[in-house]
Amino acid sequence: MKKLIFSLLLTLLTLSAVSPALAQCVMCKSQVEAARQERDDYDVAGLNKGIVYMMSVPYLLMGAVGFVWYRRTHPKQPATKA
Repeated sequence: MKKLIFSLLLTLLTLSAVSPALAQCVMCKSQVEAARQERDDYDVAGLNKGIVYMMSVPYLLMGAVGFVWYRRTHPKQPATKA
């Protein structure tokens, strides 16, 4: 019971300490700041979506490799009659 309370407390503390993150690398951020100085109405939503899209591709590839590895190492169990 103490482990459960401790893990819940630790989870709540971790989630409450999260600060908002910007999905921009240093080079992308410098390009956006330079473009903002030239034009005041520059929208960065498309840039952030592109960065998140590029970030998702490696995770999808790792997930596919993990799925294939799991399927090859864990053969299908034959169905048993009840």
